[in-house]
Formats: sequence, C-alpha cells, structure tokens
Amino acid sequence: MKSFTRGLTREKLVLALAAPALALVTAMVITSAVFLVAGKDPIRAFGIMGDYARYSDSQVWIINKSVPYYLAALAVAIGFRMNLFNIGVDGQYRVAAFTAAAVGGSMALPGLIQIPLLIIIAMLVGAIWSGIAGLLRTTRGVSEVITTIMLNSIAASLIGYFLQDGRLAIKDGNLLHTEPIPSSSHFFTFPTDPKPVYGFVVIAVLAGLLYWFTLNRTRFGFDLRSVGANEPAAEAGGVSVKRMIVVSMLLSGAAAGLVGMPTLLNESYNYGTDFPAGIGFTGIAIALLGRNHPVGMAFGALLWAFLDRTGSRLEFEGYEQEIVGVIQGVIVLCVVVAYEVVRRYGLRTQQRRVGEELAAGRTPDNDSGDKAEATA
Repeated sequence: MKSFTRGLTREKLVLALAAPALALVTAMVITSAVFLVAGKDPIRAFGIMGDYARYSDSQVWIINKSVPYYLAALAVAIGFRMNLFNIGVDGQYRVAAFTAAAVGGSMALPGLIQIPLLIIIAMLVGAIWSGIAGLLRTTRGVSEVITTIMLNSIAASLIGYFLQDGRLAIKDGNLLHTEPIPSSSHFFTFPTDPKPVYGFVVIAVLAGLLYWFTLNRTRFGFDLRSVGANEPAAEAGGVSVKRMIVVSMLLSGAAAGLVGMPTLLNESYNYGTDFPAGIGFTGIAIALLGRNHPVGMAFGALLWAFLDRTGSRLEFEGYEQEIVGVIQGVIVLCVVVAYEVVRRYGLRTQQRRVGEELAAGRTPDNDSGDKAEATA
C-alpha cells in the first residue's frame, strides 16, 4: 500500500512538471513557426529578448509591471475556483483606483493613516462593484459574465463623467487627472539602480499567501472549492451556494480593488486619462497560465511582463509589434491544452492503477484516493 501511495506521489510530481514543460516546448515551436512565416529569424528574436531582459532597468520594469498583473490574476482566480467568470476586474480596479485617488487627493492625513485608508477604500469599492454581479446572479439568475461586462462599461462612463475639469479633475496640458496624493502618502519603494522596485510587491506576496491559506486551510476555502467542483453535492452537504457566490464575488472584487494601487501609490500618485487600462483582461490570461495557483500565477505575471518589455525591443529591431500579442496568445492556448492533455492522461493512469489494486484484492487507502481525486 505504501508503494502504491509513493507511486502516486511520484507520478503526481512528474505530471505537474510535464504540463508546463509540454506547454513551453509547444509554444516555442509554434512561435518559431510564426517567426519563419513572417520571414524573421526566430533564434535571433529569442536572443534579442533574452539579452534585453538582462539589463537591470528591464528587470526592475518587469517586476513592477508584474505586480498589478499578479493581483488581477488573483482576483480572477477567486471567481474561477467557484466556476464564476469575473470578467469585470478591469472596471472594478479602475473605479476603485479612481475613488481612492479622489479621496487621497482631497486629504492630507499622516501616511500611516492615509495609506491603509486608501487601500481599504479601494478594496471596498471593488467589492461593492463586483458584489452587484453576485447579487444579480443569486436573486435574478443573471449571468455574472453579462453583468460584469456591463459594469465595465458603466465604470468607464462614470469615471469619464467625474474626470473632468471643474468636477474631480484638474487639467495638466492635454491630460486630466485627480488632485495629486500628498507625498506623505506615497508607498515605500526598494531603492535599486536605475529605478526603484515598487514596495507594493510586498502586498502582492501577502495577498498570494492569504489566497493560498484561505483556499487550502480554512472551512470557507473548502466550501468554495466544493461548490466549484460540484454545486449540487455541496448544497446537499449543507453549503449555501447563493451565499458562497455573493461572498466569492465580494472577495474577487476586493482583490481587484488592489490592482490599480501599485500604479497610484508607487508611480502616478493620481488617476488620470493616462491611467493604465486592460489589466483585468490580462489577469484572466495569467490566471489560466498559472492554473489559479498563487505560485503559478506569479510566474505567469513575470512571463507576461517579460514579453511586454522585450517585445518593445523586438519592434525596435524591425519585428512587427503584433508579434508579442501572437506569442502571448500562443502561450495561453498551449498551456490550456497541455494541462488538459496531462490531466486526462493522469486520470486514466490512476484509474488503471486503482483497477489493478482492486483486481489484486487490495483496496487503495483514502490517501491514495484523495490524491487521485486531486489530480483529476
């Protein structure tokens, strides 16, 4: 029985490594083919990207860029674990960052008070904006995909209305932005050459740890995963599905509220017409890349930021600017396909092993069954 369990453990490790390896190799092959079709040398392109990433300013840029990407992926992953597709992270983080910027620009409290206050405000606004979709799903049966898409549009219109000179914005050349947040409320940074690393990377790490702990070490996390795996069974076991949907959307929105804060508190110090948009949709791709696991999503965020940074260098070297988008799409597609192929292979292998154990007159222990179920 112990050998059977050890076999499952080793096989689970091999399968866990095989999926990203298969995805990476496949993505490299397809991307190389794309370069060749475009009449470009793929080896030279990969060399340019790797060489440009070695510069210290590129490395700092990649780390800073990956922080909001990672937070967006966390927000999406919370919904994914419940089989909820929160496509509204983009609107949630933008309206949250705008509200926090407007409040922060109108106050001059000590940083120890104002910084946590702005972060809490952003999380609350994001949770409220996402909670609307959760309530409509549970009370009216409206798909969260539809409501979050509509809420994205409403958020953009709402920000556009208030981000005008004479309302909550001031004009600075061709840009409109909120009143600057006082310097006492700027978030700390790690001094590096030539640019500092955002201190908000610490918040991102803590958010990832909290996400992992909540999902894997709490009753709420167990209920959330149960509803995501089998909603009727979870309801039969006493879990309130409607309550879990609303709470999950609130938590997803609260995480989304953090997405714009690295830019607001570590870089721009105001919300303007040039505030980054589209990070929420990038978070969907990164959550898929990382398979909703905090470590996997961290690597996915770094990879995405790496492609963003080095892609600009490719364009400078004469490559088409669309090539980076093609590479990113190919990677996501390959990851999704590779994980599904490996998952099905692992499921068939473990089912065969269990059948062999039963045929031999031995009953697999609960630990083995749990591992088979987890891998499935």
